Amino acid sequence: MLTEPRSGRLASWGNALLAGFVSPDDAVLSIVGEDAVHRVEGLPGESAPVGLTLALGRLRSLGVTGLRVALPAPGHPLGLSGPPEFNARALDAEEAVVCHGAALGLVPEVYEVGPEGDVHVEVVWRVLPVREAPPADVPSLGEAERELAEALREATEVLTRLDVAGSGPVAEAAVEAYRARVDGPARSASSRGGGRVTGGRGREVLAPGYPPRAVRVLELAQRVGLLVSLAYENGHGGAVSSAEMGARSEALRPVERTARRAQVAAYNAYVEERERGVR
Repeated sequence: MLTEPRSGRLASWGNALLAGFVSPDDAVLSIVGEDAVHRVEGLPGESAPVGLTLALGRLRSLGVTGLRVALPAPGHPLGLSGPPEFNARALDAEEAVVCHGAALGLVPEVYEVGPEGDVHVEVVWRVLPVREAPPADVPSLGEAERELAEALREATEVLTRLDVAGSGPVAEAAVEAYRARVDGPARSASSRGGGRVTGGRGREVLAPGYPPRAVRVLELAQRVGLLVSLAYENGHGGAVSSAEMGARSEALRPVERTARRAQVAAYNAYVEERERGVR
């Protein structure tokens, strides 16, 4: 999962709401995105699922001061701290949100409703207890940025060596367009005054309240993730034998891992700054 995760939207805009940078309506609209509806189930004090606005307010009343993201994968419990039940659910969903200030976490359950061509996505965030401990394997923003720069070079070398673009002119054009975007300057706007944080193409990358460096790291992580996805999705290219296909997977696996770690570091930057007393 290297596109924008739902847990990233919930943590980013939830943090902005908790900090007073955005209104509840703006936060909920941004969290829901293109989905039909989000509900929260298992919230302490609530016997039935509730909407996001009520849920975020209740979390604040329970002592939550920030939200972190976890993006675990098999063998890599990235951002998790336990207990086993929560970790298992998060691993199955490949993402989760962990509360700072209260021992609670939220895992999304995604349901598709409706006929083909008119599918509505409904998300239920299940609240579970978590262990209050440092999250697993989350780097600092500085570490993530350095790791990503190296991962980008490695990913490009792997694509070239394994001739991913050989799967066709469309794939080749996609890779070249990707490289051009990476080479272009990233323009970030600071949000410390409550303004929005946008990336180099004018889209919102993180909610207000995040440092510009988090925007840079998240954008680069998403771009590295795109590069890895192109390698997996655009056919086998020049990797015609099972051994060569295995070599491609082996070479790209650590690159994908680095991109996920960087995404988590970026989404969690708001809480990390609070803990260091920057805010």
